[in-house]
Amino acid sequence: MKLITWEKRIEEAYQLMSPCRLCPRNCKAQRLEGKKGFCGIAARAVVSSYGPHFGEERPLVGRHGSGTLFFAGCNLGCLFCQNYTISHYKEGEEVTVETLANIMLALQASGCHNINFVTPTHVTPQIMEALAIARDKGLRVPTVYNCGGYESVETLRLLEGAIDVYMPDFKYSEGRWAKRFSGAEDYPEVARAAFREMHRQVGDLVIEEGLAVRGLLVRHLVMPNGVAGSRAVIDFLAEEISPNTYLNVMEQYHPCYRAREFAEINRRITHDEYMEVYLYAKQKGLRLAE
Repeated sequence: MKLITWEKRIEEAYQLMSPCRLCPRNCKAQRLEGKKGFCGIAARAVVSSYGPHFGEERPLVGRHGSGTLFFAGCNLGCLFCQNYTISHYKEGEEVTVETLANIMLALQASGCHNINFVTPTHVTPQIMEALAIARDKGLRVPTVYNCGGYESVETLRLLEGAIDVYMPDFKYSEGRWAKRFSGAEDYPEVARAAFREMHRQVGDLVIEEGLAVRGLLVRHLVMPNGVAGSRAVIDFLAEEISPNTYLNVMEQYHPCYRAREFAEINRRITHDEYMEVYLYAKQKGLRLAE
């Protein structure tokens, strides 16, 4: 990729910030002028924390951890969010793009196997600019785009060539639940389009010497009472993305933030609920995370 082409992409990404159309919310906030969007963030990225993380999937963690940067704010705002102090309360500090670049380089220097951007959607331009700086200074490890699946294809296309591993959640297959718990009735169709674009860019997950180097890694959180619509999620991945899709079927749901206000999600999932989804994904032939 020629430098001028990448500079142009960064410019276009910033143009999408004011009025903001970075994500499917299209909230139109003038973020470059200091106004906050739906995500609760204005012109500068807000970093809640960063460091080696060992709670991610095995191909990301390796021996020395995944170099995670947790960004405050979120374009989904799920009412059951387990990181609600970051996503809803925006805990963290504003950083410059130079600081972001230095954090990436420090994580690489500490031995982290990748740079893992957690909840990056609303700060994509800042990440792109910081990546350009960091790569000029020697950043070489793979990059991971760790998102909620509610992504704009237009924004994703600007990232082509900059992201090695896309790691989205696929939260819902039915719009009624997406509307009730995330205020995003169009989530299912938006996510499907985003997944197609991600897979077009990076393909199936490639693992070399136990570490993810490129590709699509999908997470799906099993929720109580079938709220996530898990079978339809699995059918889509197996039939419309790739039967070789790497999927982590997650069982750690528990009521957080405002979940206790809703009877449908005011409990942990049962073992049977989890196993039904896991075995169905296995039956469909997907690559399942260990």
